[in-house]
Amino acid sequence: MNNFVIMTDSSCDLPENIIKQFSIDYIGLICNFNNKDYVENCGKSLSYSEFYDDLRKGTMPTTSQINSFRFYKAFEKYAKENIPIIYISFSSALSGTYNSSLIAKEEILEDYPNADISIIDTKSASLGVGLLVYDACKLKESGASKEEIVKYLEDTKLKVNHLFTVDDLNHLKRGGRISPTVATIGTLFQVKPILYVPDNGTLQNFDKVKGRKKSIKALFNKFEEKVLDPNNQTIFISHGDCLDDANKLAEMIKEKYNTEIIINYIGLAIGSHSGPNTLSLFFKGNNRNIK
Repeated sequence: MNNFVIMTDSSCDLPENIIKQFSIDYIGLICNFNNKDYVENCGKSLSYSEFYDDLRKGTMPTTSQINSFRFYKAFEKYAKENIPIIYISFSSALSGTYNSSLIAKEEILEDYPNADISIIDTKSASLGVGLLVYDACKLKESGASKEEIVKYLEDTKLKVNHLFTVDDLNHLKRGGRISPTVATIGTLFQVKPILYVPDNGTLQNFDKVKGRKKSIKALFNKFEEKVLDPNNQTIFISHGDCLDDANKLAEMIKEKYNTEIIINYIGLAIGSHSGPNTLSLFFKGNNRNIK
């Protein structure tokens, strides 16, 4: 039976055309920006260019998880019609959004005991979530059942590699990811950290290089080391308003591999913490382990 809905949140950073193409039910996280709350909606209510321009000028936004009430309302419209749901969530290690969805599911089941809701903690962020959503939609399009897709997502989520580099260490410092001393020294000497998301869904540093060109090359080198069958998967790149760098990374990949690459902005929810000029690369490997 193929009558089910795929739902995700705005941490997926998928382009709007893909959201529309697959009729994905998309719930926006909230960004408080210049004392106004914006529900993230693919850059329509607050453009990415305005958002990142103001970050560069020193604006410090905050973000809010999706609460259980909003999830309840999102789930209820399908529960009323007995339509099963797969909700593909932002990493529980980075947001309380996943836990809100669990609370809402429990409440829905009290009111609609026959509701069928599967919730996937992806342990992923940005287009790492987006990659899983995209694959799930492709599988549904090909006729896969809800159960087959849930199994695929659980089997695959810890094979989704996240590699990224940031330009301004102060955003990671503000989020508690690095110490103030490391941020100061790194900024002074133009040291660029190379980070990844391990199995627990947090952020970890595994390397550092001096200068932007070397950081982009480091992403590519680790991609080549980790990627599994690159000609037969879609590669995703997200960026914090640095499209030229994203295109350079894509060109490096396309010079060697015949693969589809999808590029999009890092949205408000994640961009608030990663900052301008963040560059991220997502793909499937055998595992996420970084040596």
